[in-house]
Amino acid sequence: MVDQARIIVADDHPLFREALQQALMDLFERVTFVEADSFESLEQVAQDNEEADLVLLDLDMPGTHGFSALAWLRANHPALPVVIVSAATDPQVMRRAVEFGSAGFIPKSSPLGVIAEAVRSVLAGEIWLPEAALHADGEQTTEDEELARRIASLTPQQFRVLMMLADGLLNKQIAAELDVSEATIKAHVTAILRKMEVRSRTQAAVAARRLERAAQSSEAR
Repeated sequence: MVDQARIIVADDHPLFREALQQALMDLFERVTFVEADSFESLEQVAQDNEEADLVLLDLDMPGTHGFSALAWLRANHPALPVVIVSAATDPQVMRRAVEFGSAGFIPKSSPLGVIAEAVRSVLAGEIWLPEAALHADGEQTTEDEELARRIASLTPQQFRVLMMLADGLLNKQIAAELDVSEATIKAHVTAILRKMEVRSRTQAAVAARRLERAAQSSEAR
């Protein structure tokens, strides 16, 4: 049993956040759970809990596209281990999660005992994957790695703007959503295009969606 731990549980479904916490309670003598239900709240709790021992991260949360939040966390909080907890079951998606910097991948369908064992292994410094994923070939390319690096270079506000571009929002709509001026959004878009090394907002949106496609099962593509 681990003496104590602080774990960030990032998932937009409150019942699943509660189930995860119940699955892990017996692993520790003392454990503190910090919850996040969107990228915006994850950004804040990660900043406020730099000493956390682990992030359990859902792939499908508001404000994110596929592995984008994972790439952002690995760049901005490199000492904070991240484990993906997702409904995805494709072994190749699980392998790609590790290639993008995750310390493991836990399917949401896993029994509570398996979830606890996976977290115990990661906290011990291991990489944990389901048996089915251990022998699957990863498909990450140099292009994927470069894309993750570029997205990781964005500031939190630029990251939010990029995710909204990927959702098809116009500058005026993004400005209203973030409660800033349209001129501020235009400046953010200019910086995003430079950092992403693309020429148009459409190309930036397509690049962001690439990380989403990487997180989808081969059957869904």
